[in-house]
Amino acid sequence: MSDTRTPLIRLAKRTDMDRKKIWCIRVGSIIIALLLGFIPILLTGNNPLSAYGVIIQGSLSRPIYFKQTVKIAVPLLCCALAIAPCFKMRFWNIGAEGQITMGAVAATYFALFWSNRLPHVPLLLIMFISGAITGGLWALIPAFFKARWNTNETLFTLMMNYIAIGIVAWLQGGPWEGRKGSQLIPMFSDNARIPTVLGVHCGWIIALILVLLMYVYMTKTKQGYEIAVIGDSVNTARYAGMNVGWIVMRTMFLSGAISGIVGFIIVSGANFTLYKGVANGVGFTSISIAWLSQLNSFAMIAISMMLAVLEKGANTLQTRMQIPASIADIITGILLFCMLSSEFFINYRLIIRRGGRKEEQP
Repeated sequence: MSDTRTPLIRLAKRTDMDRKKIWCIRVGSIIIALLLGFIPILLTGNNPLSAYGVIIQGSLSRPIYFKQTVKIAVPLLCCALAIAPCFKMRFWNIGAEGQITMGAVAATYFALFWSNRLPHVPLLLIMFISGAITGGLWALIPAFFKARWNTNETLFTLMMNYIAIGIVAWLQGGPWEGRKGSQLIPMFSDNARIPTVLGVHCGWIIALILVLLMYVYMTKTKQGYEIAVIGDSVNTARYAGMNVGWIVMRTMFLSGAISGIVGFIIVSGANFTLYKGVANGVGFTSISIAWLSQLNSFAMIAISMMLAVLEKGANTLQTRMQIPASIADIITGILLFCMLSSEFFINYRLIIRRGGRKEEQP
């Protein structure tokens, strides 16, 4: 083919790459991100190295800081686990925020109206189960429409987030409002709060159990194999006799159920009440965690903790150095961008045409 018809720059899928080189690229992306993070800190007139030190100190240096960091990481980890099967299947579930919110609504109902009727453990079990079922059913709605009419799941799940938020806003100012005119739902009683283990609510134990269960589910079970086949080729799955619509709905129900459990953990372990921003962006941040981990359950632990360190450290950064907390958000954005970019160069290579010949860039 002549040079006039060959694009100047094109992409080619990599067939293989040395494992050491892959990790060098990933580590290099983190280093580059940290160096780029110097820029916004310098613009505030502060020392970047000191700022990074404050972030680490404010999130890990004391037991109380570490516990608060873990509390931030738990919902991120659980939600990343929730959406991983959907993404493996190439069903783009962007509705984890709404599923978390609806799970929190279900758990809150029993916390408000049943806490005086049931003992502590049965009440928590009912809140847990109701949160999971409600989150699963909320996720099942777009899954059904996808399976039945092949609707766009990205837009469908995204729009359902706002419906869930609207429901909570109505509850805040209506039937569940505490003091008249406060627009606030009452705080949970002690009976509706999950216990602490090693100074952190036991949601971290639930998260680690989910990591193990999700790993087994995705790698050792027939259902996990079916998800992988559909993700590779829907036509192949149908040719093999798989009921693709049923598998899509089953997987989305599972994803929504785990997200609903996240809602239960948040309201009964961290906030002790319900409000319309209860998900607090966890559903969207977890998308980045799932992609960066390559849908690996164990890798999600490290990435969730890394983002939690940045979020917790940002508060200390603001109080000690008068650096706006938004600077930490910028650094987080740079970090995520660089890490996602590294995965691009791991999976693809650039082919550049120069002087009548093609040169491949590693």
